[in-house]
Amino acid sequence: MLEFRPKWMRLLCLWVLCLCLCLPSGSHARRSPKVPRCPATCSCTKDSAFCVDTKAIPKSFPPGIISLTMVNAAFTTIPEGAFSHLHLLQFLLLNSNTFTMVADDAFAGLSHLQYLFVENNDIQALSKYTFRGLKSLTHLDLRGNLFRCDCKIKWLVDWMEKTNTSVPAIYCASPFEFQGRRIHDLTPRDFNCISAGLNSPFSFRVQKGDVCNRCCAVLSTDFAVYETFPFHSVSVESYDFSGDQFVVFAQPDSGFCTLYIWDHVELAFRRFHNITSRSAVYCKPVVINNTLYMVVAQLFGGSHIYKWEEGPQRFIKIQDIDTSRVRKPNFVETFQLDGEWYFIVADSSKAGSTSIYRWNSNGFYSHQSLHPWHRDTHVEFLDVSGKPHLILSSASQPPVVYQWNRNQKQFAFQSQITELADVQMVKHFWVRRVLYLCLTRFIGDSKILRWEGQRFVEVQTLPSRGSMAVYPFTVGQRQYLILGSDFSFSRVYLWDDLTQRFQPFQELNMRAPRGFNLVSVDNKDVLLAASFKGNTLAYQHLVVDLSAK
Repeated sequence: MLEFRPKWMRLLCLWVLCLCLCLPSGSHARRSPKVPRCPATCSCTKDSAFCVDTKAIPKSFPPGIISLTMVNAAFTTIPEGAFSHLHLLQFLLLNSNTFTMVADDAFAGLSHLQYLFVENNDIQALSKYTFRGLKSLTHLDLRGNLFRCDCKIKWLVDWMEKTNTSVPAIYCASPFEFQGRRIHDLTPRDFNCISAGLNSPFSFRVQKGDVCNRCCAVLSTDFAVYETFPFHSVSVESYDFSGDQFVVFAQPDSGFCTLYIWDHVELAFRRFHNITSRSAVYCKPVVINNTLYMVVAQLFGGSHIYKWEEGPQRFIKIQDIDTSRVRKPNFVETFQLDGEWYFIVADSSKAGSTSIYRWNSNGFYSHQSLHPWHRDTHVEFLDVSGKPHLILSSASQPPVVYQWNRNQKQFAFQSQITELADVQMVKHFWVRRVLYLCLTRFIGDSKILRWEGQRFVEVQTLPSRGSMAVYPFTVGQRQYLILGSDFSFSRVYLWDDLTQRFQPFQELNMRAPRGFNLVSVDNKDVLLAASFKGNTLAYQHLVVDLSAK
Protein backbone atom coordinates (compact mmCIF):
# COMPACT_ATOMS: atom_id res chain seq x y z
CA MET A 1 0.00 0.00 0.00
CA LEU A 2 2.89 2.33 -0.76
CA GLU A 3 0.76 4.48 -2.99
CA PHE A 4 -1.23 5.78 0.03
CA ARG A 5 2.02 6.91 1.95
CA PRO A 6 3.41 10.44 1.72
CA LYS A 7 6.11 10.95 -0.86
CA TRP A 8 8.79 11.81 1.70
CA MET A 9 8.12 8.53 3.54
CA ARG A 10 8.40 6.50 0.34
CA LEU A 11 11.81 8.14 -0.40
CA LEU A 12 13.06 7.45 3.15
CA CYS A 13 12.15 3.78 2.89
CA LEU A 14 13.97 3.45 -0.41
CA TRP A 15 17.11 5.13 1.07
CA VAL A 16 17.13 2.79 4.08
CA LEU A 17 16.69 -0.22 1.81
CA CYS A 18 19.60 0.83 -0.38
CA LEU A 19 21.79 1.45 2.67
CA CYS A 20 21.11 -2.03 4.02
CA LEU A 21 21.90 -3.66 0.67
CA CYS A 22 25.18 -1.77 0.32
CA LEU A 23 26.60 -2.47 3.80
CA PRO A 24 28.84 -5.58 4.19
CA SER A 25 27.47 -8.20 6.50
CA GLY A 26 28.92 -10.26 9.35
CA SER A 27 32.68 -10.17 10.19
CA HIS A 28 33.49 -8.28 7.01
CA ALA A 29 31.78 -5.11 8.16
CA ARG A 30 34.07 -2.07 8.08
CA ARG A 31 34.98 -0.77 11.53
CA SER A 32 35.94 2.72 12.62
CA PRO A 33 39.74 3.36 12.89
CA LYS A 34 41.15 2.30 16.30
CA VAL A 35 42.30 5.24 18.40
CA PRO A 36 45.70 4.53 20.16
CA ARG A 37 45.30 4.05 23.86
CA CYS A 38 47.47 5.60 26.57
CA PRO A 39 50.42 3.27 27.41
CA ALA A 40 50.00 1.22 30.58
CA THR A 41 52.85 3.02 32.41
CA CYS A 42 51.54 6.47 31.48
CA SER A 43 48.61 8.67 32.28
CA CYS A 44 47.26 10.81 29.44
CA THR A 45 45.03 13.78 28.87
CA LYS A 46 43.86 15.26 25.60
CA ASP A 47 47.28 16.74 24.77
CA SER A 48 49.77 15.45 27.36
CA ALA A 49 51.27 12.24 28.76
CA PHE A 50 53.06 11.48 32.04
CA CYS A 51 55.05 8.21 32.16
CA VAL A 52 56.71 6.50 35.16
CA ASP A 53 58.93 3.37 35.31
CA THR A 54 58.73 2.67 31.59
CA LYS A 55 61.14 0.08 30.23
CA ALA A 56 61.35 1.75 26.83
CA ILE A 57 59.92 4.79 25.08
CA PRO A 58 56.32 3.85 24.19
CA LYS A 59 55.64 3.70 20.46
CA SER A 60 51.93 4.52 20.66
CA PHE A 61 50.23 7.55 22.22
CA PRO A 62 46.81 9.13 21.69
CA PRO A 63 46.87 11.68 18.85
CA GLY A 64 47.50 15.31 19.61
CA ILE A 65 50.14 14.79 22.33
CA ILE A 66 52.23 17.99 22.56
CA SER A 67 53.68 17.43 26.06
CA LEU A 68 55.49 14.34 27.34
CA THR A 69 57.10 13.75 30.75
CA MET A 70 59.14 10.65 31.60
CA VAL A 71 60.57 10.01 35.08
CA ASN A 72 62.31 7.05 36.71
CA ALA A 73 62.68 5.28 33.37
CA ALA A 74 64.04 1.72 33.53
CA PHE A 75 66.55 2.16 30.71
CA THR A 76 69.78 4.16 30.33
CA THR A 77 70.10 5.12 26.65
CA ILE A 78 67.97 7.43 24.53
CA PRO A 79 68.39 5.99 21.04
CA GLU A 80 68.40 7.71 17.66
CA GLY A 81 64.96 8.96 16.59
CA ALA A 82 63.45 7.97 19.92
CA PHE A 83 60.57 10.48 19.69
CA SER A 84 60.16 10.80 15.92
CA HIS A 85 56.61 9.36 16.15
CA LEU A 86 55.59 12.33 18.32
CA HIS A 87 56.22 15.00 15.72
CA LEU A 88 53.80 17.47 17.38
CA LEU A 89 55.72 17.60 20.69
CA GLN A 90 56.42 21.07 22.02
CA PHE A 91 57.42 20.14 25.59
CA LEU A 92 59.62 17.17 26.59
CA LEU A 93 60.75 16.53 30.17
CA LEU A 94 63.19 13.65 30.87
CA ASN A 95 64.15 14.43 34.46
CA SER A 96 65.27 12.16 37.32
CA ASN A 97 66.14 9.13 35.26
CA THR A 98 69.40 7.17 34.98
CA PHE A 99 70.24 8.10 31.42
CA THR A 100 73.96 7.82 30.72
CA MET A 101 73.91 8.20 26.95
CA VAL A 102 71.93 10.26 24.47
CA ALA A 103 72.52 9.05 20.92
CA ASP A 104 73.13 11.22 17.88
CA ASP A 105 69.84 12.47 16.39
CA ALA A 106 67.95 11.30 19.48
CA PHE A 107 65.41 14.11 18.97
CA ALA A 108 65.17 13.87 15.19
CA GLY A 109 61.71 14.69 13.86
CA LEU A 110 60.78 17.09 16.68
CA SER A 111 60.82 20.24 14.60
CA HIS A 112 58.15 21.86 16.83
CA LEU A 113 59.86 21.13 20.18
CA GLN A 114 60.39 24.32 22.17
CA TYR A 115 61.22 23.13 25.71
CA LEU A 116 63.61 20.26 26.48
CA PHE A 117 64.52 19.24 30.03
CA VAL A 118 67.16 16.52 30.66
CA GLU A 119 67.93 17.17 34.33
CA ASN A 120 69.31 14.98 37.12
CA ASN A 121 70.58 12.09 35.04
CA ASP A 122 74.03 10.44 34.79
CA ILE A 123 75.12 11.94 31.49
CA GLN A 124 78.84 12.73 31.20
CA ALA A 125 79.09 13.79 27.56
CA LEU A 126 76.93 14.81 24.62
CA SER A 127 77.71 14.61 20.93
CA LYS A 128 77.35 17.73 18.81
CA TYR A 129 74.69 15.80 16.85
CA THR A 130 72.57 15.06 19.92
CA PHE A 131 70.21 17.98 19.37
CA ARG A 132 70.27 18.00 15.58
CA GLY A 133 66.87 18.80 14.06
CA LEU A 134 65.49 20.90 16.96
CA LYS A 135 64.65 23.94 14.84
CA SER A 136 62.24 25.55 17.32
CA LEU A 137 64.13 24.96 20.59
CA THR A 138 63.99 28.00 22.86
CA HIS A 139 64.90 26.46 26.25
CA LEU A 140 67.32 23.61 27.12
CA ASP A 141 67.86 22.48 30.72
CA LEU A 142 70.77 20.05 31.41
CA ARG A 143 71.30 20.65 35.13
CA GLY A 144 72.22 17.88 37.54
CA ASN A 145 74.26 15.71 35.16
CA LEU A 146 77.85 14.48 35.61
CA PHE A 147 79.46 16.38 32.75
CA ARG A 148 83.11 15.65 32.12
CA CYS A 149 84.52 18.85 30.67
CA ASP A 150 86.91 17.49 28.09
CA CYS A 151 87.08 17.53 24.31
CA LYS A 152 83.78 15.66 23.98
CA ILE A 153 81.98 18.69 25.35
CA LYS A 154 83.95 21.43 23.62
CA TRP A 155 81.25 21.68 20.95
CA LEU A 156 78.70 22.55 23.68
CA VAL A 157 80.83 25.45 24.84
CA ASP A 158 81.02 26.69 21.25
CA TRP A 159 77.29 26.24 20.78
CA MET A 160 76.27 28.04 23.98
CA GLU A 161 78.30 31.08 22.92
CA LYS A 162 76.31 31.39 19.70
CA THR A 163 72.80 30.02 20.31
CA ASN A 164 69.66 32.00 21.11
CA THR A 165 68.35 29.06 23.14
CA SER A 166 68.33 29.77 26.86
CA VAL A 167 70.44 27.28 28.87
CA PRO A 168 70.43 27.55 32.70
CA ALA A 169 73.81 27.17 34.44
CA ILE A 170 75.36 23.70 34.27
CA TYR A 171 78.55 22.60 35.98
CA CYS A 172 81.55 20.35 35.38
CA ALA A 173 81.79 17.22 37.51
CA SER A 174 85.29 16.42 36.21
CA PRO A 175 88.22 16.51 35.48
CA PHE A 176 89.72 17.83 38.68
CA GLU A 177 90.91 21.15 37.29
CA PHE A 178 87.41 22.02 36.05
CA GLN A 179 85.39 20.43 38.85
CA GLY A 180 82.61 22.75 40.01
CA ARG A 181 83.13 25.31 37.24
CA ARG A 182 80.25 26.56 35.15
CA ILE A 183 80.40 25.30 31.59
CA HIS A 184 79.22 28.75 30.54
CA ASP A 185 82.48 30.17 31.90
CA LEU A 186 84.69 27.88 29.81
CA THR A 187 85.99 28.89 26.41
CA PRO A 188 87.04 26.76 23.44
CA ARG A 189 90.65 27.61 24.26
CA ASP A 190 90.40 25.66 27.51
CA PHE A 191 90.40 22.38 25.57
CA ASN A 192 93.27 20.47 24.01
CA CYS A 193 91.93 17.69 21.86
CA ILE A 194 93.52 14.45 20.64
CA SER A 195 91.71 11.55 19.07
CA ALA A 196 92.55 7.85 19.50
CA GLY A 197 95.51 6.26 17.74
CA LEU A 198 95.20 5.94 13.97
CA ASN A 199 95.56 2.17 14.04
CA SER A 200 94.24 1.61 17.52
CA PRO A 201 91.19 -0.46 18.41
CA PHE A 202 91.01 1.47 21.66
CA SER A 203 89.82 4.96 22.47
CA PHE A 204 91.32 7.05 25.23
CA ARG A 205 90.41 10.11 27.17
CA VAL A 206 92.72 13.10 26.92
CA GLN A 207 93.35 15.65 29.58
CA LYS A 208 93.75 19.37 29.28
CA GLY A 209 97.38 20.14 28.57
CA ASP A 210 98.12 16.87 26.79
CA VAL A 211 99.02 18.71 23.61
CA CYS A 212 100.53 22.14 23.08
CA ASN A 213 99.41 24.65 25.71
CA ARG A 214 96.13 26.36 24.82
CA CYS A 215 95.98 24.45 21.55
CA CYS A 216 92.65 23.76 19.90
CA ALA A 217 93.76 21.63 16.96
CA VAL A 218 92.24 18.18 16.67
CA LEU A 219 95.15 15.75 16.69
CA SER A 220 95.65 12.02 16.48
CA THR A 221 98.55 10.08 17.98
CA ASP A 222 99.81 6.66 17.04
CA PHE A 223 102.86 4.40 17.20
CA ALA A 224 103.84 3.18 13.72
CA VAL A 225 106.80 1.03 12.64
CA TYR A 226 109.60 3.36 11.56
CA GLU A 227 112.61 1.08 11.13
CA THR A 228 113.29 -2.66 11.29
CA PHE A 229 116.61 -4.15 12.41
CA PRO A 230 117.28 -7.65 11.01
CA PHE A 231 118.40 -9.33 14.22
CA HIS A 232 117.15 -10.57 17.58
CA SER A 233 118.09 -8.66 20.72
CA VAL A 234 117.53 -8.87 24.47
CA SER A 235 118.42 -5.34 25.55
CA VAL A 236 118.50 -1.83 24.07
CA GLU A 237 120.10 1.27 25.54
CA SER A 238 120.58 4.79 24.17
CA TYR A 239 123.19 7.44 24.93
CA ASP A 240 124.61 10.73 23.71
CA PHE A 241 128.31 10.98 23.01
CA SER A 242 130.39 13.62 21.22
CA GLY A 243 127.25 15.31 19.92
CA ASP A 244 125.77 12.16 18.37
CA GLN A 245 122.89 9.92 19.33
CA PHE A 246 123.65 6.20 19.71
CA VAL A 247 121.78 3.03 20.58
CA VAL A 248 123.31 -0.32 21.51
CA PHE A 249 121.70 -3.77 21.30
CA ALA A 250 122.74 -7.01 22.98
CA GLN A 251 122.31 -9.75 20.37
CA PRO A 252 121.82 -13.29 21.74
CA ASP A 253 122.46 -15.04 18.41
CA SER A 254 125.82 -13.46 17.60
CA GLY A 255 126.72 -12.40 21.13
CA PHE A 256 127.64 -8.92 19.85
CA CYS A 257 126.97 -5.59 21.40
CA THR A 258 125.93 -3.79 18.21
CA LEU A 259 126.05 0.00 18.10
CA TYR A 260 123.95 2.18 15.79
CA ILE A 261 124.31 5.92 15.24
CA TRP A 262 121.54 8.31 14.23
CA ASP A 263 121.98 9.70 10.72
CA HIS A 264 120.72 13.30 10.71
CA VAL A 265 120.51 13.30 6.90
CA GLU A 266 118.75 9.99 6.32
CA LEU A 267 116.81 10.39 9.60
CA ALA A 268 117.43 6.76 10.50
CA PHE A 269 119.82 4.61 12.52
CA ARG A 270 122.79 3.10 10.70
CA ARG A 271 125.28 0.51 11.92
CA PHE A 272 128.32 2.02 13.61
CA HIS A 273 130.37 -0.58 15.50
CA ASN A 274 130.37 -4.04 17.14
CA ILE A 275 131.84 -5.24 20.40
CA THR A 276 132.70 -8.89 19.89
CA SER A 277 131.32 -10.98 22.72
CA ARG A 278 130.61 -14.65 23.35
CA SER A 279 127.18 -14.33 24.96
CA ALA A 280 126.23 -10.71 25.70
CA VAL A 281 122.86 -10.31 27.46
CA TYR A 282 123.22 -6.66 28.41
CA CYS A 283 125.29 -3.80 27.01
CA LYS A 284 125.20 -0.77 29.31
CA PRO A 285 126.85 2.51 28.26
CA VAL A 286 128.05 5.09 30.77
CA VAL A 287 129.86 8.37 30.00
CA ILE A 288 132.24 9.54 32.74
CA ASN A 289 134.32 12.70 32.28
CA ASN A 290 133.67 12.70 28.51
CA THR A 291 134.88 9.11 28.21
CA LEU A 292 132.58 6.33 27.06
CA TYR A 293 132.60 2.98 28.85
CA MET A 294 130.51 -0.08 28.03
CA VAL A 295 129.62 -2.70 30.64
CA VAL A 296 129.13 -5.96 28.75
CA ALA A 297 127.32 -8.59 30.84
CA GLN A 298 127.73 -12.15 29.50
CA LEU A 299 126.24 -15.51 30.36
CA PHE A 300 129.51 -17.34 29.65
CA GLY A 301 133.14 -16.34 29.82
CA GLY A 302 132.66 -13.64 32.43
CA SER A 303 131.54 -10.02 32.07
CA HIS A 304 133.79 -7.14 31.05
CA ILE A 305 134.16 -3.37 30.84
CA TYR A 306 135.26 -1.69 27.60
CA LYS A 307 136.53 1.80 26.91
CA TRP A 308 136.02 3.73 23.66
CA GLU A 309 139.14 5.10 21.97
CA GLU A 310 138.75 7.82 19.36
CA GLY A 311 141.85 7.02 17.38
CA PRO A 312 141.61 4.49 16.03
CA GLN A 313 137.90 4.27 16.73
CA ARG A 314 137.45 1.09 18.70
CA PHE A 315 136.52 -0.40 22.07
CA ILE A 316 139.27 -1.94 24.17
CA LYS A 317 138.69 -4.18 27.15
CA ILE A 318 140.03 -2.57 30.31
CA GLN A 319 138.58 -4.74 33.07
CA ASP A 320 137.01 -8.08 33.95
CA ILE A 321 134.14 -8.40 36.41
CA ASP A 322 134.61 -10.90 39.24
CA THR A 323 133.02 -14.16 38.05
CA SER A 324 132.72 -15.50 41.59
CA ARG A 325 130.14 -12.80 42.29
CA VAL A 326 128.44 -12.30 38.93
CA ARG A 327 127.70 -15.72 37.46
CA LYS A 328 124.52 -15.24 35.44
CA PRO A 329 123.89 -11.53 34.85
CA ASN A 330 120.43 -10.47 33.76
CA PHE A 331 120.43 -6.66 33.94
CA VAL A 332 122.81 -3.72 34.47
CA GLU A 333 121.90 -0.34 35.97
CA THR A 334 124.16 2.73 36.33
CA PHE A 335 123.65 5.65 38.72
CA GLN A 336 125.38 8.52 40.53
CA LEU A 337 125.51 9.03 44.29
CA ASP A 338 127.20 11.96 46.02
CA GLY A 339 129.15 12.75 42.87
CA GLU A 340 130.41 9.21 42.36
CA TRP A 341 129.49 6.73 39.60
CA TYR A 342 128.25 3.20 40.27
CA PHE A 343 126.83 0.30 38.35
CA ILE A 344 124.96 -2.73 39.67
CA VAL A 345 124.53 -6.13 38.04
CA ALA A 346 121.41 -8.18 38.84
CA ASP A 347 122.52 -11.81 39.03
CA SER A 348 119.94 -14.49 38.26
CA SER A 349 121.90 -17.59 39.26
CA LYS A 350 121.33 -19.60 42.41
CA ALA A 351 124.94 -19.18 43.52
CA GLY A 352 125.73 -15.61 42.46
CA SER A 353 125.03 -12.28 44.13
CA THR A 354 123.69 -8.99 42.82
CA SER A 355 126.72 -6.71 43.11
CA ILE A 356 127.56 -3.00 43.07
CA TYR A 357 130.74 -1.57 41.52
CA ARG A 358 132.13 1.95 42.05
CA TRP A 359 134.25 4.11 39.75
CA ASN A 360 137.58 5.28 41.23
CA SER A 361 139.20 7.18 38.30
CA ASN A 362 140.94 4.10 36.89
CA GLY A 363 138.09 1.64 36.64
CA PHE A 364 135.14 0.10 38.44
CA TYR A 365 135.85 -1.87 41.57
CA SER A 366 133.73 -4.07 43.81
CA HIS A 367 131.83 -2.00 46.35
CA GLN A 368 129.04 -4.11 47.85
CA SER A 369 127.22 -7.40 47.40
CA LEU A 370 123.45 -7.54 47.81
CA HIS A 371 120.76 -10.14 47.91
CA PRO A 372 122.72 -13.35 47.36
CA TRP A 373 121.20 -16.53 45.90
CA HIS A 374 117.79 -15.14 45.09
CA ARG A 375 117.89 -15.25 41.29
CA ASP A 376 117.40 -11.52 40.76
CA THR A 377 115.96 -10.47 37.40
CA HIS A 378 116.10 -6.69 37.49
CA VAL A 379 117.21 -3.71 39.59
CA GLU A 380 115.80 -0.19 39.60
CA PHE A 381 117.50 2.90 41.04
CA LEU A 382 115.17 5.67 42.21
CA ASP A 383 114.77 8.52 44.68
CA VAL A 384 112.06 8.07 47.32
CA SER A 385 111.35 11.07 49.55
CA GLY A 386 114.81 12.49 48.87
CA LYS A 387 116.63 9.24 49.65
CA PRO A 388 118.31 6.95 47.08
CA HIS A 389 116.85 3.45 46.85
CA LEU A 390 117.34 0.24 44.92
CA ILE A 391 114.49 -2.17 44.19
CA LEU A 392 115.46 -5.71 43.25
CA SER A 393 112.96 -7.97 41.56
CA SER A 394 113.46 -11.70 41.85
CA ALA A 395 112.16 -14.97 40.45
CA SER A 396 112.08 -16.49 43.92
CA GLN A 397 110.65 -13.86 46.27
CA PRO A 398 108.82 -10.49 46.34
CA PRO A 399 110.73 -7.34 45.30
CA VAL A 400 113.20 -6.11 47.91
CA VAL A 401 113.87 -2.44 48.73
CA TYR A 402 117.30 -1.15 49.81
CA GLN A 403 117.99 2.37 51.09
CA TRP A 404 121.29 4.24 50.81
CA ASN A 405 123.12 4.99 54.05
CA ARG A 406 125.28 8.05 53.39
CA ASN A 407 127.43 7.56 56.48
CA GLN A 408 128.38 4.01 55.61
CA LYS A 409 128.14 4.54 51.83
CA GLN A 410 126.25 1.28 51.63
CA PHE A 411 122.75 0.14 50.74
CA ALA A 412 120.85 -1.39 53.65
CA PHE A 413 117.81 -3.65 53.51
CA GLN A 414 114.60 -1.71 54.16
CA SER A 415 111.54 -3.75 53.23
CA GLN A 416 109.71 -5.94 50.76
CA ILE A 417 107.04 -4.31 48.58
CA THR A 418 104.24 -6.87 48.21
CA GLU A 419 103.50 -10.53 48.53
CA LEU A 420 103.90 -10.96 44.78
CA ALA A 421 106.53 -13.36 43.51
CA ASP A 422 107.65 -13.88 39.93
CA VAL A 423 108.15 -10.13 39.36
CA GLN A 424 110.30 -9.86 36.25
CA MET A 425 110.88 -6.12 36.28
CA VAL A 426 110.16 -3.04 38.40
CA LYS A 427 110.08 0.41 36.79
CA HIS A 428 109.22 3.77 38.35
CA PHE A 429 107.68 6.90 36.89
CA TRP A 430 106.37 10.25 38.08
CA VAL A 431 102.99 11.86 37.37
CA ARG A 432 102.30 15.35 38.78
CA ARG A 433 105.08 14.88 41.35
CA VAL A 434 103.61 11.58 42.53
CA LEU A 435 105.83 8.50 42.43
CA TYR A 436 104.52 5.26 40.95
CA LEU A 437 105.92 1.78 40.33
CA CYS A 438 104.98 -0.81 37.76
CA LEU A 439 105.70 -4.42 38.64
CA THR A 440 105.43 -6.76 35.68
CA ARG A 441 104.98 -10.53 35.97
CA PHE A 442 105.27 -13.42 33.55
CA ILE A 443 102.46 -15.42 35.15
CA GLY A 444 99.79 -13.25 36.71
CA ASP A 445 98.74 -9.64 36.43
CA SER A 446 101.08 -6.68 36.57
CA LYS A 447 100.53 -4.03 39.23
CA ILE A 448 100.71 -0.24 39.46
CA LEU A 449 101.68 1.04 42.92
CA ARG A 450 101.65 4.61 44.26
CA TRP A 451 103.94 5.99 46.96
CA GLU A 452 101.80 7.16 49.92
CA GLY A 453 104.55 8.69 52.05
CA GLN A 454 105.33 5.58 54.09
CA ARG A 455 104.72 2.72 51.68
CA PHE A 456 103.67 1.77 48.16
CA VAL A 457 99.94 1.09 47.73
CA GLU A 458 98.43 -0.86 44.84
CA VAL A 459 96.15 1.29 42.64
CA GLN A 460 95.71 -0.67 39.40
CA THR A 461 95.97 -4.16 37.91
CA LEU A 462 97.02 -4.68 34.29
CA PRO A 463 96.56 -8.03 32.48
CA SER A 464 99.98 -9.17 31.35
CA ARG A 465 100.33 -12.88 30.70
CA GLY A 466 103.86 -13.62 29.51
CA SER A 467 105.33 -10.22 30.30
CA MET A 468 109.06 -9.85 30.94
CA ALA A 469 109.49 -6.15 30.12
CA VAL A 470 107.70 -2.93 31.02
CA TYR A 471 108.69 0.62 30.15
CA PRO A 472 107.07 3.88 31.32
CA PHE A 473 107.94 6.91 29.17
CA THR A 474 106.73 10.38 28.32
CA VAL A 475 106.24 12.11 24.99
CA GLY A 476 105.54 15.79 25.51
CA GLN A 477 103.07 15.90 28.37
CA ARG A 478 101.67 12.43 27.72
CA GLN A 479 102.61 9.60 30.05
CA TYR A 480 102.69 6.20 28.38
CA LEU A 481 103.49 2.70 29.55
CA ILE A 482 104.25 -0.26 27.30
CA LEU A 483 103.82 -3.77 28.64
CA GLY A 484 105.50 -6.51 26.64
CA SER A 485 104.01 -9.96 26.12
CA ASP A 486 105.37 -13.30 24.89
CA PHE A 487 101.87 -14.69 24.35
CA SER A 488 99.99 -11.93 22.53
CA PHE A 489 100.33 -8.35 21.34
CA SER A 490 102.27 -5.95 23.52
CA ARG A 491 100.04 -3.18 24.79
CA VAL A 492 100.62 0.56 25.10
CA TYR A 493 98.70 2.40 27.82
CA LEU A 494 98.07 6.12 28.23
CA TRP A 495 97.72 7.79 31.61
CA ASP A 496 94.32 9.33 32.43
CA ASP A 497 94.58 12.25 34.87
CA LEU A 498 90.93 11.99 35.86
CA THR A 499 90.98 8.39 37.05
CA GLN A 500 94.72 8.38 37.84
CA ARG A 501 94.91 5.11 35.96
CA PHE A 502 96.33 3.84 32.69
CA GLN A 503 93.83 3.35 29.86
CA PRO A 504 94.46 0.99 26.89
CA PHE A 505 95.81 2.95 23.91
CA GLN A 506 97.28 0.67 21.25
CA GLU A 507 98.48 -2.89 20.61
CA LEU A 508 101.86 -3.51 18.95
CA ASN A 509 102.85 -6.72 17.22
CA MET A 510 106.31 -7.75 18.40
CA ARG A 511 107.74 -11.13 19.32
CA ALA A 512 109.01 -11.74 22.85
CA PRO A 513 110.09 -8.17 23.72
CA ARG A 514 112.82 -7.94 26.34
CA GLY A 515 113.51 -4.21 26.54
CA PHE A 516 112.39 -0.78 25.38
CA ASN A 517 114.00 2.63 25.01
CA LEU A 518 112.76 6.02 23.81
CA VAL A 519 114.99 8.24 21.68
CA SER A 520 113.99 11.82 20.88
CA VAL A 521 116.02 13.32 18.05
CA ASP A 522 115.42 15.67 15.08
CA ASN A 523 111.83 16.31 16.23
CA LYS A 524 111.12 12.58 16.18
CA ASP A 525 110.19 10.37 19.12
CA VAL A 526 111.29 6.81 18.39
CA LEU A 527 110.47 3.86 20.64
CA LEU A 528 112.96 1.00 20.24
CA ALA A 529 111.88 -2.55 21.09
CA ALA A 530 114.39 -5.37 21.62
CA SER A 531 112.89 -8.67 20.45
CA PHE A 532 114.15 -12.08 21.54
CA LYS A 533 112.37 -14.07 18.80
CA GLY A 534 111.79 -11.58 15.98
CA ASN A 535 113.23 -8.52 14.30
CA THR A 536 114.14 -5.64 16.56
CA LEU A 537 111.81 -2.73 15.82
CA ALA A 538 111.67 1.04 16.04
CA TYR A 539 108.27 2.76 16.33
CA GLN A 540 107.72 6.44 15.68
CA HIS A 541 105.26 8.37 17.81
CA LEU A 542 103.13 10.17 15.23
CA VAL A 543 101.05 13.27 15.83
CA VAL A 544 98.67 14.12 12.99
CA ASP A 545 96.60 17.31 12.80
CA LEU A 546 93.17 16.06 11.71
CA SER A 547 91.69 19.54 11.68
CA ALA A 548 93.83 20.40 8.67
CA LYS A 549 92.22 17.68 6.57
